[in-house]
Amino acid sequence: MSIRLLLSEVIFAFCLAATLLYRYGNVYRHHIIVTIAVLIAWYFSLLIIFVLPLDVSSTVYRQCREQNNLNLTATTVSENVTIAPLTCREPWSSVPDNVYPNLWRVVYWTSQCLTWLILPLMQSYIKAGDFTVSGKLKSALIDNAIYYGSYLFICGILLIYIALKPGLDLDGQKLKAIASSASNTWGLFLLVLLLGYALVEVPRGLWNASKPGYTLHYSYFKAAKLSLDKCEAEETVDDVLEALQAASVAIGVGHPFHRNLETIFQKVPAELKDRMNRRQLPDDTPTDSPSEKALIRLHKHTIKSLQTLQRTETQWGILIEKIFHLEDIAKNQASHDRRFKPTFPIVRPLPLRLLYNPTIEWYWKCVIKSYAQKLAAFAAGALSVAVVWSEVTFFNKSPVLSLFAQFVNLAKVKYDYFTIEILSTLIIAYLCYCAYSTVLKIRVLNLYYLAPHHQTNEYSLIFSGMMLCRLTPPMCLNFLGLIHMDSHIIKTHILETHYTQVMGHMDVISIISDGFNVYFPMAILAFCLATYFSLGSRLLSMLGFQQFLGDDELTTDLVEEGRELIKRERRKRQRTEDSMSRRREFQERFNNLGTASRYRTARQSTDTVRPLRRDESTESARTGLLRDVESTDYYVGESDRYTPSNHYDHGYQAEIYHDLSSDNLTTYTTNSSRVGPPPRGLFDDI
Repeated sequence: MSIRLLLSEVIFAFCLAATLLYRYGNVYRHHIIVTIAVLIAWYFSLLIIFVLPLDVSSTVYRQCREQNNLNLTATTVSENVTIAPLTCREPWSSVPDNVYPNLWRVVYWTSQCLTWLILPLMQSYIKAGDFTVSGKLKSALIDNAIYYGSYLFICGILLIYIALKPGLDLDGQKLKAIASSASNTWGLFLLVLLLGYALVEVPRGLWNASKPGYTLHYSYFKAAKLSLDKCEAEETVDDVLEALQAASVAIGVGHPFHRNLETIFQKVPAELKDRMNRRQLPDDTPTDSPSEKALIRLHKHTIKSLQTLQRTETQWGILIEKIFHLEDIAKNQASHDRRFKPTFPIVRPLPLRLLYNPTIEWYWKCVIKSYAQKLAAFAAGALSVAVVWSEVTFFNKSPVLSLFAQFVNLAKVKYDYFTIEILSTLIIAYLCYCAYSTVLKIRVLNLYYLAPHHQTNEYSLIFSGMMLCRLTPPMCLNFLGLIHMDSHIIKTHILETHYTQVMGHMDVISIISDGFNVYFPMAILAFCLATYFSLGSRLLSMLGFQQFLGDDELTTDLVEEGRELIKRERRKRQRTEDSMSRRREFQERFNNLGTASRYRTARQSTDTVRPLRRDESTESARTGLLRDVESTDYYVGESDRYTPSNHYDHGYQAEIYHDLSSDNLTTYTTNSSRVGPPPRGLFDDI
């Protein structure tokens, strides 16, 4: 027995979860409680994905040993019949039998506590507008009352059903089965909806990504829609600033609510505070002193509006960079020298420049990448077809129609544990990618967005951890059904995985065990067909939620609007680049000609008429440069009106000056358009 592979999987899952959290979250700003809770949620979800294949291979070995014991018993009972014992090879990842049960108990029930109790309360606590810990907790409980009520209502119905069913007695095991049944049923329902969309959209998205023209037009479309969202977010923030300014006029320094008002102002970035101080209130603005409940509502509205603004600006910055890159690819495809020439070069380290030079970059982005994406689309399409077929036929035991069950059975015969583990990991990873990549694309859940470079707020991080913990267990149970490792689905007594034994079965509730959990996954086929023919997109477009439809006139108009927006952003970026180049050139010349400038200054005190020299041309260049900078500053100053176009330029210009001071003149980050840091973290205002 070797526990090294299990330990390596545990360590790898932790490192991957920590790396992802560091990339998307901000460990230095977010509260330590939020960081730890999200890390545990991500870590335990990834741990289930990586360790479950080892449990499957271990179960195959235990099934072989059990079959040998049964054969030995049959030989002892009937002495005339001799059954040759099976040769059971121990898997290379075998561990003691008590390791997996203890591991799954800790992982599963901790994940359930996080997803149903801790994370929802933390999420509501963050957006609560109260000014005390007790007030925030009370608001969080009230906010989750409907959520918990629906869950308890389902559990109550199941309890009544069991109590009225003759011959059944409630005990601890059955109560555990009821709790897991309610959780897994909810997760399976959401999982079927997500997979029905993603199993078609993931291969189609990869195929469309291989066509740069299509991707560019779709990005223009997204830019036009995101610009509207960004404009609405900025207008909402303007309304909040006006309400805060009116409240600051009504609440003086000695007012009892002045401390609460200061707490709200701590959430507002400095740029927005300056803009608020420069503006004048309308004459008809009420200046009555607000009540405590009004301040709580204003606080909650401030947190939500700033989170929305930060999310839309982050999305805008990322989308702008993506479109610039796609436009560069479209221009370089016609290049004859086969060297990739970006409009805005990025400074890379010297080893990377040697390994990834412009020629290799051109071949990868203009030639190879498209074919690689098409191959990935074919592979994803084949996996999607296999998943849909297996979901429709996995309950049929004889003959075995599930493709994944057939593959695992073939590997069982040869005791090829490595193939079983690789195949299981591949299937679970693809299901997870399809489900998790779809959650944050849903328009209803547009408040949540995972942005790299530490731009994700606490609210979105908690939501992602909650969804991971809620979707992973039912997805893994569904996977075990696909490979016929769940005896209660194939209606045959077999030795099951430790994961299934810990989670328990839902035989207590026959409606769920024999009906919903077996036949509802077949609805994936209907959802896949609806996604393939874009029925949902066309329906949403008819209801006023415009979708990207190639044959639609409004889609064409939005694409043109997005193209004009990108042209304007490109001109702004180009002006900033030119200004930076002149500033840098002047600084270099000024440093090199410092001695000559001092000598020229001494001569200016005596000479009155003299010819124009080269040094004076430098001064002229300096004067022109300063004039250019003044015009740029004036343009930025006009952004105080906070329109959707010039606000991004204001934040971007500030970021450029910061980069200039650090000699990183061509590196751009995705937070360049932010007006300031996101709302402060948990407990920061207590």
